[in-house]
Amino acid sequence: MGHVEENLDLDSEEIPLSLSVSQSASKVHTFDFEESQIGSHAKLPNIWVFKKVQMSPLRSIYVVLLTAKINMLLPFGPLAIFLHYVARQHAQGWVFFLSLLGITPLAERLGYATEQLAIYTGPTVGGLLNATFGNATEMIISIYALKNGMIRVVQQSLLGSILSNMLLVLGCAFFTGGIIHHKKVQHFNKAAAQVNSGLLLMAVMGILFPAVLHFTHTEVHFGKSELSLSRFSSCIMLVAYASYLFFQLRSQHKLDASLNEESIDEERNNSAEDSDEEEAPEITQWEAIGWLAILTLWVSVLSGYLVNAIEGASDSWNIPVAFISVILLPIVGNAAEHASAIMFAMKDKLDITLGVAIGSSTQISMFVIPFCVVIGWLMGQQMDLNFKLFETATLFITVLVVAFMLQVGYLFLLYADAH
Repeated sequence: MGHVEENLDLDSEEIPLSLSVSQSASKVHTFDFEESQIGSHAKLPNIWVFKKVQMSPLRSIYVVLLTAKINMLLPFGPLAIFLHYVARQHAQGWVFFLSLLGITPLAERLGYATEQLAIYTGPTVGGLLNATFGNATEMIISIYALKNGMIRVVQQSLLGSILSNMLLVLGCAFFTGGIIHHKKVQHFNKAAAQVNSGLLLMAVMGILFPAVLHFTHTEVHFGKSELSLSRFSSCIMLVAYASYLFFQLRSQHKLDASLNEESIDEERNNSAEDSDEEEAPEITQWEAIGWLAILTLWVSVLSGYLVNAIEGASDSWNIPVAFISVILLPIVGNAAEHASAIMFAMKDKLDITLGVAIGSSTQISMFVIPFCVVIGWLMGQQMDLNFKLFETATLFITVLVVAFMLQVGYLFLLYADAH
């Protein structure tokens, strides 16, 4: 009996943590027997444990593919591929549109799988995973565009992602949060916001120098000096971002603990059950790794069809490629993040909202853009940091406005009192 009980204990550890943590009303229908079995895993028969292990892959498919409403857009991906081979060049606009819809849920599920894996790996490796896969969709689309020599599309799409995060998402989040919580002042972590603002200003400097060098006509070797400066600046930005990650993952948690000790204590006292439920993984570690591989591969496949259909969509819809690059392509990788940032602001969780919006902008400007310059260097493409004068000025003004706005550390909505 002792040997059997040990095996049962080992098997019970492999059962998803949601069995022993989550007891909310929304999950009772999934595990109706949960309350009666908690604390007595050693008494469960081997057959029950075996069935749970066997049900795990099916449950993983259900959780990843069927629980999120945005997954209703998944069938549009295969439909875009089918239309590409059936209609050939006559329906490039529809191929682009359907590919756009098909990649949107994949980007959201990719972020979900990364978060699930980060729970098992801990904060250090989890932070590196988020840094790598956080904007994987934008990176994959940019690599395919670089492969096709569409450097301008890469520049404008990445610039559009930064602007949409810092202006559209952050503005909508602050506006909706201010309306719902108009009777109180919303606070956020000022120190973390200042760190991200400093990194954004550094990224703007790296992008600004090649543009200034080009438009002042002070290059020693026309064309070559600008490209060399861009590659050198990209390497510096990658090293700076790696240093920031090291600081954040190794030291920042101590700083945050000292700055937010009171707020953390209040949150633990008021919502202990909610925090436990949020930290509980819904899929196993190897399932998360498998889904990351599958989703990344599927995003790569659809990205190829999406990039190849950009020019055809521009011709058939009579809209400029710049509009597609700056407005439409950023929606692919950021739609789910946009919605989540607004929802967290409505729940008075501005730190998470800033982490989604400003953190994503920092990641794109300090990691994705320099990474694309280096990848273009390896591909033999002359990808540089010269985003042209208007785009660079727009980015510079945007970062300045957001940086000054975040210096206060709190937000409130001005409204007229009826009395």
